[in-house]
Amino acid sequence: MDDLANLATTIGDRFTTNLKSTLDNMSPQKWIRVIIVAGAYLLLRPYLMKLGGRAQMASYEDEHAATEAEFAAKAKAKISPNELRGKVQIPEDTDSEGEDAEGGSTAADWGKKARRRQRDMIKKLLEAEERRLQESKEEEEDKDIEEFLIKD
Repeated sequence: MDDLANLATTIGDRFTTNLKSTLDNMSPQKWIRVIIVAGAYLLLRPYLMKLGGRAQMASYEDEHAATEAEFAAKAKAKISPNELRGKVQIPEDTDSEGEDAEGGSTAADWGKKARRRQRDMIKKLLEAEERRLQESKEEEEDKDIEEFLIKD
């Protein structure tokens, strides 16, 4: 612990000694140089920040354009509804979901009715969609047939 304290005091003493000798040995020419360098930094800093901001914005726009192009490529490759038809899984009507291996009941029994309602709703939505598709298909067939009928 004494070594650490000695190190800290040594560093402090050297810093103060070096700082005092540097300031004592400064000539007016060196002071003018320091003032010019500091003034130039203060004058040029806003312009350098703007330049850096523009470069950062350009790289962001490039990255954003690449991300948008990637998203557009994914959007074009979406699955059509016809490919998705018939692939929807309807959960089975088993009520054993809330029971564990010993046949006892768990705390999730309250969800059975909600799961049943969800299954019924999914079935109704699928049936309605199939009915709508069937009707649109029949209408399309009727239009095809009307083309070939002779109208007087």
